[in-house]
Amino acid sequence: MYVWAVILIFSVSTIFAMLGMGGGMLHVPILLWLGFDLKTVAQPLGILLNGLTSLVALVTYARHGLVDWKGSLPMALTALMLAPVGGWVAHRISEHVLLVLFILVIGVAALRTLQSLRQPEPNTTPQGQRWVWVSLGAGAAAFAGGMLGLGGGTFISPLLMWMGYPTKRAVATTAYIVTFSSFSGFLGRVGYFHAPWNLTLILSLTVMVAAWLGSRLMATRAKPRWIKTAYALLLLGVGVKLVI
Repeated sequence: MYVWAVILIFSVSTIFAMLGMGGGMLHVPILLWLGFDLKTVAQPLGILLNGLTSLVALVTYARHGLVDWKGSLPMALTALMLAPVGGWVAHRISEHVLLVLFILVIGVAALRTLQSLRQPEPNTTPQGQRWVWVSLGAGAAAFAGGMLGLGGGTFISPLLMWMGYPTKRAVATTAYIVTFSSFSGFLGRVGYFHAPWNLTLILSLTVMVAAWLGSRLMATRAKPRWIKTAYALLLLGVGVKLVI
């Protein structure tokens, strides 16, 4: 079982590090398919791995000057505060409802990303009054991510692209925000965390190596259209699998 977990989560984390996301939206289903409990193992461990993936990716993106540190700080702080609240709420909702919410969120994010393929690639980071609304949106994304065990990148990356960020800058800045929301969301679940310590250690090392590889590929080789297309197709695939 652990071998399959390493293979699948390494593959997922490599791809999602290229998208500025930790991979929690696939870590959770993978751990569920391998027979682990949703609320005590899959979701808390998934969000921990999400945070480690985004943190390692963030270091790479920062070295390439892709992160909007100043502009996204309000979003990161809002995410930091609201992610644990989502984790707290999750333990007061049935597993069936959580899975339905998971599927709906993935579907909306996929469709929004496919729509953005028809838009020209922006050249500059946006400015103006939209920051307030985007910060609130990032907070809502972190709350939902904490509730579903995702970390929030599923929502934040499309939000930044909609706001007008260039794709690579949106990916790198998402990694910054998701690092905050993931570790904060994990703290909101740590009291319910009962994953085996050896599984936690093995998968933590796995995602860190995968994140280093994926983030380097994104920063140096990937094209914006490839990133958006891969992101949308992955989301749709996961949504269909969960429905089945």
